[in-house]
Amino acid sequence: MPTKSKNKAPTTYRDAGVDIDAGNALVRSIGPLAAKTARAGLLGEIGGFGGLFDLKPCGFKDPLLVAATDGVGTKLKFAIETDSHDGIGIDLVAMNVNDLVVQGAEPLFFLDYFACGKLDVGVAARVIAGIAEGCREAGCALIGGETAEMPGLYAAGDYDLAGFAVGAVERTELLPRADLEAGDAILALPSSGVHSNGFSLVRRVVERSELGRNNPAPFAKGKTLGEALLTPTRIYVRPLLRASRETKAIKALAHVTGGGLTENIPRVLPGHLAAEINLNSFDLPSVFSWLQAEASLDDAEMLRTFNCGVGMVIVAARAEADAVEEALREAGESPWHLGRLDLRQGENGVRFIGSLTT
Repeated sequence: MPTKSKNKAPTTYRDAGVDIDAGNALVRSIGPLAAKTARAGLLGEIGGFGGLFDLKPCGFKDPLLVAATDGVGTKLKFAIETDSHDGIGIDLVAMNVNDLVVQGAEPLFFLDYFACGKLDVGVAARVIAGIAEGCREAGCALIGGETAEMPGLYAAGDYDLAGFAVGAVERTELLPRADLEAGDAILALPSSGVHSNGFSLVRRVVERSELGRNNPAPFAKGKTLGEALLTPTRIYVRPLLRASRETKAIKALAHVTGGGLTENIPRVLPGHLAAEINLNSFDLPSVFSWLQAEASLDDAEMLRTFNCGVGMVIVAARAEADAVEEALREAGESPWHLGRLDLRQGENGVRFIGSLTT
C-alpha cells in the first residue's frame, strides 16, 4: 500500500484545477432549463448517465432516424472575446437541427458538449440557456450533455462547444426526393446575418477595419459591431415542417452553411441537374456588403464563403411552388423565388445569373 509523504500537503482534485462542486451547481441550474424543452417521447430527467427517449409516442409509423453533429466554428471565439455568451447556444442548436430538417426529419432530442479549462458557472449557464432556447424553438428536447473541465488544455476564459441532435422522418418522406427534374422551382428563406460560417474571415476583416467590437456597426443602426455580427443563426425547423406536411410538395432542401450557395446546393441534387440562381432576385444584406468591401472580395468568393442572405434553399415542382411559398408565409416566413433547376452543363452544379447587389 502506498504511504503518504510526511513532507507533502494533500493535493485535491480542486487543487489540480477541477471543481466538482461547480460542475454540480451547473447541473442543478440546467435542470429547469431542460424541463422547458420537454416534448412527446422524453423519458426521465437530465443528470443521468444517458438521456432516454421513446420514439413510439411521437406517432411515426415507419421512421428513419437522422443524426447530426456540429459546432459553431470560430464564431465562438468572437463571442468569447466580446463576452457575449447568450446567443451562441442558439447557434449551436441551429447548426444541427437545420441539418436534420433538410432531410425531412423532425428534431427529437439534443445533447451538448461544453469543455473549458476552468468552469465559470455563470458563463456556462448563459450558454446553456441559449441552447435550451434553441431547443424550444426547434421543438426538440434537451436530454443531456457533458461539461468537461480540463485545466491546461484551454486558455483562461476559453471554452469549446459541440452539439448532437437526432431526428426522425417517415421513410416515404425522406429528402431529397428522387423526382427532382429540370424546371423545378427554387425558393429561398432569408438568413439573419452571417450565421455561423465564415467567421475566421470575419474576425480578420474586423481586425483590418480597425473598428472595436463595441463601436457602432457601420451596417446595423443601433447595434455595436459585436452585437450585429453575433446575431444568432435562424432555426427553420417549424416553418419548413409545416409547409412540407401541408403541401407535400417540397422535393429538396439545402441549409446554406460553410461553402455558401456554391457548395451546398449541389449536395442535394443528382449529378445531371444544376441550380440556376438569379442573384438579382434579392438585395445583398448590408452586413455582407460591408464584409465584401472591407475584404475586397469578388462575387464568386463571397458566394462560396458566406450565405449572402440566403439561409435555406427549397426546391419544389414549378406548378406547386406558389403553394409552398404561401404555406411558408402563413408560417411567418418571407420566401422568394430564387431560381430553377436545369440540366447540368459541365462540372458546375450551380450557375449564377446577375450579380450581388445592395
